[in-house]
Amino acid sequence: MKNIISMIAVLFLFSSCKNDDKKVEVPQKPNVLFILVDDLGYSDLSIMGSKYYETPNIDKIAKAGTVFTDGYAACTVCSPSRASLMTGQYPARHGITQFEGKRNSGQAWKERKRYTKLLPPEYRDHLDTSTITLAEAFKENGYATFFAGKWHLGGKEQGSLPTDHGFDVNIGGNHAGGPSGGYFSPFKNPNLPNLPEEKGKNLSMILANQTSKFITKNKDGHFLAYLSFYAVHGGIQTTKEKWTKYRNKAEKMGIHEKGFEMERVLPARKYQDNPVYAGLIEHVDEAIGTVMKTLRDLNLDKNTIVVFTSDNGGVTSGDNFSTNQLTLRGGKGYQWEGGIRIPYFIDVPWIKQNGGSIDVPVSGTDLFPTLLDLSGLPLKPEAHKDGVSLKPLLLGESIDERPLYWHYPHYGNQGGEPSSIIRKGKWKLIYYWENLNAELYNLETDLGERTDVAKNNPEIAKQMEIQLLDWLKSMDTHYAEVDAEWDEAAREKWLERQRTKSLAGQERQRKKMLSPNWKPNKDWWGSEVKK
Repeated sequence: MKNIISMIAVLFLFSSCKNDDKKVEVPQKPNVLFILVDDLGYSDLSIMGSKYYETPNIDKIAKAGTVFTDGYAACTVCSPSRASLMTGQYPARHGITQFEGKRNSGQAWKERKRYTKLLPPEYRDHLDTSTITLAEAFKENGYATFFAGKWHLGGKEQGSLPTDHGFDVNIGGNHAGGPSGGYFSPFKNPNLPNLPEEKGKNLSMILANQTSKFITKNKDGHFLAYLSFYAVHGGIQTTKEKWTKYRNKAEKMGIHEKGFEMERVLPARKYQDNPVYAGLIEHVDEAIGTVMKTLRDLNLDKNTIVVFTSDNGGVTSGDNFSTNQLTLRGGKGYQWEGGIRIPYFIDVPWIKQNGGSIDVPVSGTDLFPTLLDLSGLPLKPEAHKDGVSLKPLLLGESIDERPLYWHYPHYGNQGGEPSSIIRKGKWKLIYYWENLNAELYNLETDLGERTDVAKNNPEIAKQMEIQLLDWLKSMDTHYAEVDAEWDEAAREKWLERQRTKSLAGQERQRKKMLSPNWKPNKDWWGSEVKK
């Protein structure tokens, strides 16, 4: 695995995923369980190198299936990436280039007083119903389709709920990007009822239980179950029990005096030592364990494809400053690998995988055609225009080498800059729209993206830049524009506040959370219910 370094040395357990020459018996119309975790970083799992987080149930999926070590989200933030999972198209094509919100472009962005050089462009704020989705493709082939959790691709007023895009059932999906009402029942979600017996129960487990009910109800048919957790999005919450477990673990591992350092714009977390975030990850892992047990108990595990992935990198800056991606640079919102490289597992029970690993670069856009292909359903190339089937790779064969593209003409809440990206083989070029300059990284030798080698490889950098800009032109996409009234001095003052007040504030908050007597509120976010 040429692109993987010591941060995931645990992958030595993975063997080759090439199949034996024996004939593989493929079930007719297999079931699909698609598991999507929000904001889960590449290194936020024990199977991917974390010594702090504990994820035994998720690890089992990786050990049974295939790990795509160079698996990527289609965007550095959620809504664009989620639309790409649904459509098999890049954000530059489907038009959702930023997360859903009212103040993310033009003059509305300027009113947020970030004092940026560019004004981000307008973008589509919901998934167009004319676009064929993964759910619609399965539904037209006789599958029962189910969605639970975070949608964030439009809401009722836009006519863009999961049930408007091919899902028969929608549990909890709406316009919101985070868990309205928090992670413990009761919730403030119009599509998720608050049952008296669930008061104080964790949201991730409630969504998992609903998924298990759907699977049980449809055990004799064919189903696509799309379990899209709100976790581990901020604001992060957990129980006192799990906070105590991981606070003590952090202390045992050694708590560093300083926990943050400055990236270009915002402070960034240096270590995986957030006990609330660790507890939230464990809630998700336990929830996934219950769904996987349902498959086993119903004897459906042998004919159910399981996909596990995330919509973007883990949050190192901004939001709750939750995690660190070990040797990857940046996190959610950033243009570096920490923002786009994600956990990406596929388990196909009738293909002998045994925890194999594949280092071919792949994208979230590929999952739509891959699942159709694995299920024996006709592909829809006119729909999933930017994705390719990964079935040949899972069978130990190859696919044509191709570039991967990203386009994010916005400023991220987490410190990312308006940029576009192309990856070809070992090379990754980032083109910045503020100054129209490019950085070039050799991911084979510098996965942490610490050394820009554009000046040492001018021909490669120029060729990749031209290819990227030509591709963007073919997409007929939108770009940020220079603010004619930009105040550079005001921007510098804003940055100075991040380097001083924000950095100091994050350090204080971290120390409080790791202190033995810390308590967030009187009932631990509603998880402690009086009998």
